Amino acid sequence: MISDRMLKSLNEHLNIEFQSAYYYLAMSAYFLREDFKGFAQWMRAQHGEEMAHAMKFYDFIDDRNGTIELQTLKSEDANWDSPIHAFQCALAHEREVTSRIYDLVDLSLEVRDHASNTFLQWFVTEQVEEESTANDIIQQLKLIGEDGNGLFMLDRELGQRSGVRAQNEAGAQPA
Repeated sequence: MISDRMLKSLNEHLNIEFQSAYYYLAMSAYFLREDFKGFAQWMRAQHGEEMAHAMKFYDFIDDRNGTIELQTLKSEDANWDSPIHAFQCALAHEREVTSRIYDLVDLSLEVRDHASNTFLQWFVTEQVEEESTANDIIQQLKLIGEDGNGLFMLDRELGQRSGVRAQNEAGAQPA
């Protein structure tokens, strides 16, 4: 049986994951407006990955016979000054999500909810990757600076990312 505190916190985080997906979709829209189709594709794939994360929480809550509580998503600001600014915001966002995952882990230990703790360990590992990936792109953007050729090449590289990983995480088959 899941405690009321754990259930409430898992539901809050479920909605954080949906909000994260919405945030990345807003970033994708920004990059489309700026004609960075590769950056937009990368952010759209990230949106799919965050949706898959949300569904993991959704399914886990259901598996524990908890009540799933969805909240209204807030509007996202879709204005960034540059590609590097957008990715810096993405990294800051991922660091906030990491902090919230850690809070959930701490709570699971406090209330001795071993099932939730085991479930959350995947997210602890995932957040290391999320932060590392965003940081790597920021470092590349710092090296490129304002060089149009470099931005063009990175845009093409990031555009190669597909949503296959996110689809597989959600249990769907790649198209």
